[in-house]
Amino acid sequence: MDYEIDSVHAEVSFAPSFVHRLHFTDDVLGADQGVLADVLEPSGDRPARVQFWLDEHVANAQPELRHQLRAFTAARADRMTLAGNVQIVEGGEAVKNDIHILERMLKVFNAAGLDRRSYVVVVGGGAVLDAVGFAAAIAHRGLRLVRLPTTTLAQGDSGVGVKNAVNLFGKKNWLGSFAVPWAVINDTSLLATLPDRDFVCGFSEAVKVSLLKDPAMFAELCATAPRIRQRDLTAALPAIRASAEWHRRHITRGGDPFESREARPLDFGHWSAHRLEAMTDFQVRHGEAVAIGVALDAVYSSLALGLPSEVSDRVLRCLTDLGLPLGHPALRDGQALFEGLEEFRQHLGGRLTLTMLRGVGDPIDVHEVDESLMRKALRRLEQLDPAAWTRSVGSPPTTHRPETTESAAGEPGLSLH
Repeated sequence: MDYEIDSVHAEVSFAPSFVHRLHFTDDVLGADQGVLADVLEPSGDRPARVQFWLDEHVANAQPELRHQLRAFTAARADRMTLAGNVQIVEGGEAVKNDIHILERMLKVFNAAGLDRRSYVVVVGGGAVLDAVGFAAAIAHRGLRLVRLPTTTLAQGDSGVGVKNAVNLFGKKNWLGSFAVPWAVINDTSLLATLPDRDFVCGFSEAVKVSLLKDPAMFAELCATAPRIRQRDLTAALPAIRASAEWHRRHITRGGDPFESREARPLDFGHWSAHRLEAMTDFQVRHGEAVAIGVALDAVYSSLALGLPSEVSDRVLRCLTDLGLPLGHPALRDGQALFEGLEEFRQHLGGRLTLTMLRGVGDPIDVHEVDESLMRKALRRLEQLDPAAWTRSVGSPPTTHRPETTESAAGEPGLSLH
């Protein structure tokens, strides 16, 4: 039998269809539990099999959660069954640093008999979402992952995204995957026990996305930063939601969510942030590292790319008003920091591509860095927030606020009083 073949070579573009579900609730295991129930739809005529994973930090802060999760499934026995016990997993970056934890997660999935129509519901901070999400992504080539982020950072950024990863070889997110979560539920009540340090951390990502996408959002963040720092939810929740919506819009509206091109447009400030985390053995919070990275690249953009100095000053002031640091002692090893440029390039592949700023809402991709100007930017940050460059990890950020002044050269600058 003869077959007609147009060519011995074929290159066909195709686009798989994805659905991104994002819900905002106030009490997901109380008055709003119907939202979670609707997400966990049964498979055919069989009840959905659901396994819960809980960040140990959250489990300790909210001990009633385990009972609530069990009661939630028990009340819907006709629609879902609990696959094993509620699993408690180590919280923070430590869960991503031990590859054996990943193996143990997979063993739990296997022992419970989870399949592609089973649900893994993970309740926790960004690191736990990352690690459990990666395990779910590689088990049977993908279990249905439902994220309930419990930090401001995860609710406004990573929890909404399509990335999962763990750390390997001392490098941030070296082993990972892209996988669209089945659903994300951002719940206000889950933020209640978040420590102050972690509460403010999430807003560095909000500042970042506003600088890239939304001048009005950036202006609002600058105006409400002191209230956000005081945990005023009337200021904080709109900022989290706006950040989450911008990240979802990037994912769902042609923003290259799987990073197939050269640029990583939402990673402004991240080349140094990821490197700083590794340099400090991940003792610096991701949100703190991003704040420092955003500050550094804002100053560099003003020195090298024409970003008005009053804009970079405003960025630094906003971060400081939020209670975020502008530096860390590890940054004094500039050469070690600059190794992060090559790691960043390798992570994406191709030539080095960094997103910088010409203005708020006006990003630009650059393919090389003037090391002397970057060192000058580092020195500027140290002059502005010297305490951040000397205090030990875990100490509270400076409470000083930068104010515009005149530098010795007569250029607009910042000083801390």
